[in-house]
Amino acid sequence: MKKYSRIETLFRNRYLNFYHMDAIGTSGKTFDYYFVSRNGEQEIKARSNAQNAEGIVVYPIWKEDPGKIVLIRQFRYPLGRYLYELPAGLIDKKETANQTAVREMKEETGLDFTVYEGGEECFRRPFYMGAGYTDEAAQAVFGWAEGSASQQATEDSESIQVLFCDKKEVRRILREEQVSLRMAYLMMNFLSSDEKEPFRFLD
Repeated sequence: MKKYSRIETLFRNRYLNFYHMDAIGTSGKTFDYYFVSRNGEQEIKARSNAQNAEGIVVYPIWKEDPGKIVLIRQFRYPLGRYLYELPAGLIDKKETANQTAVREMKEETGLDFTVYEGGEECFRRPFYMGAGYTDEAAQAVFGWAEGSASQQATEDSESIQVLFCDKKEVRRILREEQVSLRMAYLMMNFLSSDEKEPFRFLD
């Protein structure tokens, strides 16, 4: 049974689109449903059934000291405060997830990033971000960070602090600070990882 009869665009800009759906409940009655998407009207996933990721999140182990991970502390305007996160960003057209990860690491932290290719591929597939209000999906890219931290490529709209955190500091952040959900889940893996084999949890 189809679960909607019509979708219309209420607002559109270069970053985000707002849609209204005539959704159909289990009783067959129609009700209003609203959602946002980075996709155009024909590409929204309710229509296209696509499973692609719009963005990535980077899991960057510090190569000089595998007992540390690179995090960022970034101001988030909807919250009006700083949030502890992993580097992340949107996948540009004609760009792979791995290419996006390398580019975003350089832009947000100034660091070079080498993708780790081992482990189960299923951990790198797209996962949905918040299916109650958006069709956006993201995938994780794992690897090594190295070089010197810099903010030279950071956009004016971004206020970012680069952090090199060991497990003690990560545990403190999870306990005391404002944290994104996807970072929190990935940090659970970091806390149980072995610095000699930091990506073993992907096997």
